[in-house]
Order: sequence, then C-alpha cells, then structure tokens
Amino acid sequence: MTFIIELLRRLPARILTPSRIFMLSFAVAILIGAVLLYIPLSYNHKPLSFVDALFTSASAVCVTGLAVVDLGKDLSLTGQIITLMLFQVGGLGIITFSVILFGLMGRGISFKEREIAQSTFLHTPRRDFIVVIKWVFVLTLIVESLGTVILFLRFLADFSPGRAFYLSLYHAVSAFNNCGYSLFSDSLMSYRGDWIINFTVMLLIVLGGIGFVVQYELYQKIRGRQKRLSLHSKIVLFVTGALILGGATFFYLFEMNQTIKNMPLSTGILVSFFQSITARTCGFNTVDISGLTNATLLLLIILMFIGASPGSTGGGIKTTSFALLMMMIWNRLRGSEQVNLYNRTVPGEILTRTLAIIFTSAFFVFVITSVLLLWNNETGLPPTQTRQLFVEYLFETVSAFGTVGLSMNVTPKLNDVQKLAVIIMMFAGRVGPLTLAFSWYSRRKKGLTYAEESVMVG
Repeated sequence: MTFIIELLRRLPARILTPSRIFMLSFAVAILIGAVLLYIPLSYNHKPLSFVDALFTSASAVCVTGLAVVDLGKDLSLTGQIITLMLFQVGGLGIITFSVILFGLMGRGISFKEREIAQSTFLHTPRRDFIVVIKWVFVLTLIVESLGTVILFLRFLADFSPGRAFYLSLYHAVSAFNNCGYSLFSDSLMSYRGDWIINFTVMLLIVLGGIGFVVQYELYQKIRGRQKRLSLHSKIVLFVTGALILGGATFFYLFEMNQTIKNMPLSTGILVSFFQSITARTCGFNTVDISGLTNATLLLLIILMFIGASPGSTGGGIKTTSFALLMMMIWNRLRGSEQVNLYNRTVPGEILTRTLAIIFTSAFFVFVITSVLLLWNNETGLPPTQTRQLFVEYLFETVSAFGTVGLSMNVTPKLNDVQKLAVIIMMFAGRVGPLTLAFSWYSRRKKGLTYAEESVMVG
C-alpha cells in the first residue's frame, strides 16, 4: 500500500491537504480492493458484480463488516485473504503503514504524513510520536497473535489444525480491527454460550476500540513511566465502561422475555455483554438481530451512533464526543458555559468541533436513510406493508456510519443504488468525523466580525 502514498506524495501540496490525503488513501485502497475481489481468483462459483466487489472492499477497508455475500462460501481462499489484508490495513490506516515502512527503510517522513499520523492516533502532538506509532504496530501484532492462539486452541475441538488456525487468525484480526467480518454464515451465533470465544473476541474488540493512545498511556503508567493519565484517556475509559455495563443491562432487560428467554442465565448475560460491546464498534453477533425487540433496536442504534473512541479502529461520533455533549447539556442547564472534567477545563474550540461532528453525522444519517427509503425495491406496496423498512434502513445506515456491521438481514437485499449509498456512508463513517475535526482545526480562518444581534432559540 505504500505506493499509494508515493503517488499522493508527488501531487502538488496546494491540491492535497493532509485531510485530503487521508481520504484519498482510503478511497484508492477501496478501489484496488474492489478490482482484486472482482477477478475470478477471488470467488468460488458465482462471480461478484463490480458493485458487490466494491461494497465488500469498502466494508473491509472501512472496517464495517456489512456483507452482501457470504464470505465463507462465496469468496475463495484468495478472496478471503484479500479481505483480511484490507481490514488490517484499513483498521490501522494506510498512512500508519507508510510511516512505519518508510521509517524502517530509513526514508524521510513528510510533514503531511507526520501531521496525519499524529491527528489519527494522538490527542496532542508529541515529539516521540514515531515511537508511539511503532509501538502501535508492535502492539497490534502481539494482541492479534495472542487472540489467534487462544481461538486456535478452542477451534481445534471443531476443525482440523490448518482450518482452525486460519479461522482463528481471520476472526482475531477482524475483532481487533473492529471489522466484524466472519467466515461463519451465522457470524458467532453457534458459539453464543462459549465463554472462551466470547471473552477473547470481546477483549479484542475493546482493546481495538478504546484507541491506541489510551493503550499506550496505560502501558506507560503500568511501567511507572507516566504518573497520570491524560484527560482524554480518563474520559475514554469511564465512558467505555459505562456504555458496556449500561448497554448489557438494558439489553438483558429488554430481551429477557424474548430472544434470551429460553437461554440459561449465564448464556443470557454473556449474550447481553457481547452485543453491548459489539454494537458500538464491531459487527459480530451471537443472536439474530432482526428478531430483537424495538426497544433493543433503539438501544443498539444509540450505541452504534456513539461508536468507538478516537484514535482507534472503530467509527461513530466517538465516546469523547458523546461525553462532552452530555457535559455541555448538563453545564448549560446549570447556567455554566464551561465544561470541567477531572479538574481540567475543555477548550471552547474542542466543544465547537464536537457539536459540528455530531450534527454533521446526524445529517449524513438522515440523508442516506432517505436515499435507502426512496430507492427501495418495494415502492409499489402499500405503506402499511413496508413500514418496517424505516427501522431496517435506519439501523443499516447507523451501522454503516458507526462502522459496526450489524444488520437486520437487509444488506444482501439492497439494490445497486442503495449499496452505493451505504458505501458512501461507510466511507464517511470511517474518515468523516475525524477529517471534519482535523480540517476544521487546521484550516480555520478568522473572518469578519460584525455587530452582534440576539436571536430567539429554544
């Protein structure tokens, strides 16, 4: 993938800002992946249409996990390995790989690449950011390797050693990168009561979703090299824990008389925690999403919209944005304009960016949901017979934006126009909020200031 960066490097600086390079790197990777998945070597029997190949590639690069084909049956071993490479590269980011490889080759790193890499993984610029980036790469290899080993030991009971290793590697990388692509037709529903597989996958998802800078600070603190965690890390850890516990509790309460009614108590609790974790960042599922209650679907939509944490492999508006929004509302009700957390005051420009990200994200969700509704395949039926499409399409759109990958089994039924709309949503979910915040901060220009005049609101 480094040749993509080499190509972008040669273009004039005035044309490509760092944020544009970030977006184009993902776009080019998606197109390359689509071409590779379109060739005969990538499928088993029935060839993929280019739209399906593009959708699969975009879902992998954007670590979403939505699938229009059965990966385990429709894709060949070559096609599956291509998707594995795509969500590994997409999870860490192409810029990250280029920074690491250029560093190993002794080549210089451009200012743009340094700026993009820092904005991707760090909340504040650091002099040792190259060390942090390399640590991210090494940590990824270690965590994915450990996850592969644990899953391998469990899958040995069900598959041959070669098959068990391949399944373990694929699912470990998919989980840590918060993709959710599975080679099983029913995702992980067959293993809903398996504590080893569930705990391993959940741990991989959480580690990939909290963000690499948080992992780095925790590592430094454990080793005694850092006295205190940053405000960013404290918010991420608190909100992540609260969302996991709260999501699991409400999921269990909403489904105790429905989906998990006939399950043992331990399995029901395990399913609740698994879906609470996977709903925010990753698309694995251990129950049929289409069979959940309306209250649970609303809960999952909220969790998917919030998503993972900044500097991670997940999407959504991010946990920090959600926390700051809640604090802004609370402080405004108390008559205060400042947001204070852990004896620190959050800068006003960060709060402004937070609001811009949240409302722009909501607008994207509204537009794409509208496109799915307007271009659906059942326009000739009475509204009373298609009322469920609104919930299904809204769920699908938020899942794409949050790069989650959960679906109410409507993804394979989408037509080409709808698939293209979801592709745009997946792309926006992976690079949109981050790029929006970065562009707003780095290219903000001071404009004219006129006389103030009040406007009635609320």
